Amino acid sequence: MQKIIEIKGGVPRHPQFKMAAPIDFEVLQGEQIAIVGDNGSGKSMLVDIIIGKHALLPMNDVKYDFSPSKAKMVSDNIKYLTFRDSYGTSEGVYYYQQRWNQNDIEETPLVSDLLAESFRIADEGLTRKTVFDKFIVRDETPEQEAARLAEEEADRQAMHKELEQVRDRLYEMFHLDQLLDKHVILLSSGELRKFQLTKTLLTNPRVLIMDNPFIGLDVNARKQLADFLTVLAKETNVTVVLVLSKTDDIPDFITHVVPVVNKEVKPKMTHQEYEESKPAVPSRVLSEEKEKAILDLPYSADANFDTEKGSEQVIDFRSVNIRYGSRCILKDLSFTVMNGEHWALSGENGAGKSTLLSIVCADNPQSYANDIVLFGHQRGKGESIWDIKKYIGYISPEMHRAYMRDIPAVDIVASGLSDVSGLYRKPKPEQKAICEFWMDVFGIKQYADTTFLKLSSGEQRLVLLARAFVKDPALLILDEPLHGLDNKNRRLVKDVIETFCKRMNKTMIMVTHYQEELPNNIDHSIFLKKNK
Repeated sequence: MQKIIEIKGGVPRHPQFKMAAPIDFEVLQGEQIAIVGDNGSGKSMLVDIIIGKHALLPMNDVKYDFSPSKAKMVSDNIKYLTFRDSYGTSEGVYYYQQRWNQNDIEETPLVSDLLAESFRIADEGLTRKTVFDKFIVRDETPEQEAARLAEEEADRQAMHKELEQVRDRLYEMFHLDQLLDKHVILLSSGELRKFQLTKTLLTNPRVLIMDNPFIGLDVNARKQLADFLTVLAKETNVTVVLVLSKTDDIPDFITHVVPVVNKEVKPKMTHQEYEESKPAVPSRVLSEEKEKAILDLPYSADANFDTEKGSEQVIDFRSVNIRYGSRCILKDLSFTVMNGEHWALSGENGAGKSTLLSIVCADNPQSYANDIVLFGHQRGKGESIWDIKKYIGYISPEMHRAYMRDIPAVDIVASGLSDVSGLYRKPKPEQKAICEFWMDVFGIKQYADTTFLKLSSGEQRLVLLARAFVKDPALLILDEPLHGLDNKNRRLVKDVIETFCKRMNKTMIMVTHYQEELPNNIDHSIFLKKNK
């Protein structure tokens, strides 16, 4: 049987990228693979080896057989969509709050322009030549040459038509006609995920590798994507490889699973064998000792209220309207959150959930043009954004997207004490102690001195969660906080949230597209509908 990808006894040349044992890995024609493992287990490192980013020792190098693909370059045959691509960092320089500033928005490209360029590049790549093609000598008559060229052109036209069909199917599936006139910076995290998936799928690869493809997508979009990948696997030569931390996201079309445990690639097994042997998720991960330590923490006077639960308004929106050009994001939105309430915020991709939270967090300048009261301050009446932010602990896709500085993780956590996202100072000893406390709670204390970009995406998410809790805020804003976390860490974070919200006068708003991710203490909910 055809071996599309084969590694036998693979050992990376650079010691920094070595796994715990030599790598044995293969993908056969007809197989659809899920690579699964805990955060930091080595999944992304394995994929980097597969795509040639980390070279192996020559005698054990990766072997490829992409036939019947006409493309010859590995980079044309294997396309890899990473977790961080879901935040759009490949579209240029991005800084936190950029999405909410109209002047900066106008300087970013439109979705239609970027997708058209991706289609053009993909179309050109269908028959891309290598440098070796220049040296091929063919013993053929002019008539034979003309026939060969005509056959090549016919093949190219057929592939072009197939690519157009893929594009049209993707546009229909993800309703991209509604996004084409939007600036890419205005896309919600879910819409951005659809955009990045479309760009990748347009290349019509022989092997498609996707890291956590379902994160950020609402229920309908997740089903649409799973259905599309099922058709792609059954009706084309595309081999799909999914890299998953959330192992209950494995679609039915996956035939085989490759576990990665503690930097060791385990033997491939069938999907059914994996499901039968998959360890159960603990009903609770946070220890009683750490739960008690959270409940016994001294209250931060600067970041908390000294009032009875439910006696003070934290948020009061009065017919709020947010627009960008002709596009209405929020229309006549009114709602009130009282001290001590715990809200679930839900809605379709692009309905305005992150925009709403950007107003609460004093990041969106349009809040000054609306009737909004936050923590007793009427916006636009002379209060500073720091009067608002001092009460808030916050994590969001935009925040993860903006954190690209390779500095020690403990410094990232400490930045939550002063609400800065671009300026970092070494924490004082007493500040470092509380930072390390929260890193220990989230199971990442051992990474305190590891620089941020050296961590896996899931470990980075835990660092940013510790940052959100570090100042003991009165209001927790958790925008899809469990993105990219494995099942055990997802349970841990839920435990931490539930414990924290038992503390006096703690208010929370949480966004998630998975109902099972919501903590048990949710007592209010709001659903946003997308404006047409």
